[in-house]
Parts: sequence; C-alpha cells; structure tokens
Amino acid sequence: MHSIQIKTSAKEAMIDITARLEELLKSRETVSGLMTVYTPHTTTGLTINEGADPDVCRDILAHLRSIIPQHAGFRHAEGNSDAHIKATLFGSSVQVIVHEGRLMLGTWQRIFLGEFDGPRTRTIWVTFTG
Repeated sequence: MHSIQIKTSAKEAMIDITARLEELLKSRETVSGLMTVYTPHTTTGLTINEGADPDVCRDILAHLRSIIPQHAGFRHAEGNSDAHIKATLFGSSVQVIVHEGRLMLGTWQRIFLGEFDGPRTRTIWVTFTG
C-alpha cells in the first residue's frame, strides 16, 4: 500500500491527483491490473470526471453548495454536516484499470479529491492488484 499526502487550501475544492497517481505507477513493477484509490476521511471524496475545462469542477462545487448549503439546520454539533453529505455523494474510493503502465482514463478524465471541510492535510491510500 502507498500513502499520498494532499494539502488542501480551501474549504471546498476539487484537487486533480492524477499526476501523483501516475508517479506511483512509475515505481511499480506491475504494469497491468487495477489501482484502487481510497480516502479514509469522512469529509472528502474521490471521483473521476472531466479535467480539461476547470469550469466543470467549478460547476460541480457550485451546485453541490446550492443543493447542500453549509448552514441548513443540521444537528451534527461540529457544523460540517454538509461536508459529510457531499463526501457521501462522491464516495470514498475509485478504481482505475492500469494497462502497460498507464491509467486507462478517457481522453478528458482525471481523478479528483473532493475537499469539503478544508483546508487540511489529507491522506490518500493506493493499492495495486494484478
């Protein structure tokens, strides 16, 4: 298992971690199989989406804020229930096929960490099978 540290700089952000994951592949002998990427945090999530146009990430965050506002009468005492809900919608892991040392992502796809309760230092765990 590998561990990656990601420092976030805003309360909410989508951070492209694809290059960091590709760096891990370069150090691997296994050139084909599956890469599993997992966040052990309850207020972050992982997703695969378009990385070519930054407006896609802006739109995703803006619409998440509109449907899940930060202050909506939540009962959770820490005041970050919105972050927990947003992280749940993203999910805590993604899997990507690795073939001949490459992540098999579509032309526009990138892997993003969704930060919903930052800024913080986050840990991402990565495993390979195959």
